Amino acid sequence: MKAYFDAFKKYHYLLEDLVAKDFKLKYRRSVLGFLWSILNPLLMMLVITAVFSNMFKSDIEYFPVYYLCGYLIFNFVIEATNGALTSIVQSGYLIKKVYIPKYIFPLEKTSFALVNILFSLVAVFFVIFITGMPLKPTILLLPIPFAYTFVFSTGLGLILASLNTFFRDTGHLYSVWTTAWMYLTPLFYPMSAVSEEIQSFIHCNPLYYYVTYVRSLVMDGTVPDLNTNLICLAFSIAFFIIGLITFKKNQDRFILYI
Repeated sequence: MKAYFDAFKKYHYLLEDLVAKDFKLKYRRSVLGFLWSILNPLLMMLVITAVFSNMFKSDIEYFPVYYLCGYLIFNFVIEATNGALTSIVQSGYLIKKVYIPKYIFPLEKTSFALVNILFSLVAVFFVIFITGMPLKPTILLLPIPFAYTFVFSTGLGLILASLNTFFRDTGHLYSVWTTAWMYLTPLFYPMSAVSEEIQSFIHCNPLYYYVTYVRSLVMDGTVPDLNTNLICLAFSIAFFIIGLITFKKNQDRFILYI
């Protein structure tokens, strides 16, 4: 770990430059530019609300806010991990030319996703204002679930980056998994809408806890208890450690496959 931190201190400027580069590339030649970070969740919220709000209107108060809280966390993880998945392969030209700590590339993708979600938070405040939902002071604690989610996404991203370097089918398999993952995460439905058997699967899903944490802060005005925090922390640390070990064990062989 000390070696990782020493390398990070030395190359942190490169991480910042790569995040800035991705940000410029994403919105290059776009009329609205970074405003799409705000508009995209708003437009998705409008579509999902139109489709599902009547179905669950008796169960979920302030459905647009409910959905948007879940969507932001889910989209953050998917964007971060999908970016990390291809980061080593796409950066092969740099890895072959100069020495750069290889973990910088998946870390840059998860950092870029974090920047995007911070912009997207504007959409949450906008929807809260439009729906008339009271603004809870606990919303100031949102950095806590974001930190849990960032560490989790970085760990999973390191695992996926390693796998995809050796097995390029990883991306196709992961896209199938993310579809299943979306339905196993209560983004647009309440837990009461599914059977107890399905709920047991959902309780094994890390995103369930991260999404629930955000909704507790934004909608309920409550801080999740110690047990919830420990579960969130356990998932984050476990995936981060597994990701680091997997990545470190295989990184010296990446040059043979990129």
